[in-house]
Amino acid sequence: MNGPFEEVVRTHGGTVLRVCRAVLRGPDAEDAWSETFLAALRAWPDLPAGVNVEAWLVTVARRKAIDELRRRARHAVPVDASGATVGVPLLGSVDGPGDRDLDLWRAVRALPDKQRRVVVLHHLGGLPYAQVAGLVGGTDAAARRAGADGVAALRRTYATQEADER
Repeated sequence: MNGPFEEVVRTHGGTVLRVCRAVLRGPDAEDAWSETFLAALRAWPDLPAGVNVEAWLVTVARRKAIDELRRRARHAVPVDASGATVGVPLLGSVDGPGDRDLDLWRAVRALPDKQRRVVVLHHLGGLPYAQVAGLVGGTDAAARRAGADGVAALRRTYATQEADER
C-alpha cells in the first residue's frame, strides 16, 4: 500500500477506537486499539492496492478486541478473603465521559450477538451494510434487519430508563 501509515492512523483512529470500546472497557479498549494499529503497520507494505482500509481496520480491531476478551477469560481474577475481587473494576463499570454514555455502552453490550456486531460495525464503524453482511455472515437484508432490531432495542432501553428517571 502506498502513502504514510500515520495518515491512516489519523483518519481511522477514531473509528477503530469506537469499535474497540463497543467490545471492551477502558484501558483494554485502548490496548486493543494499539494492537490493531501495530498489526496493521506490520501488514501495511503487503496490503493490496484498492483495498477498503477502513473495513480492513474495523475487522482487525474487532478481532483484536475479541482476542483481548479471550486472553482476559484465561486469567484468574484476584480475590480477597471475603471473595470480593481485588483491583478489578466492577462488571458494570465502564470508562466514559458521562452516565448517559455508560448506559448506552451497557445497552449495546446487552444486545444479542449479531445485533450488537451489526450496530457496532455499521453505526460505530461506519461500514455499509453490504460489508457488514460479509463480516457477520448473511445477506445485506439480514444485516439491515439485525441493525434495525438492535437500534429498536436500544431505543426501548432508553425509553424505559427515561420513564424510570421521572
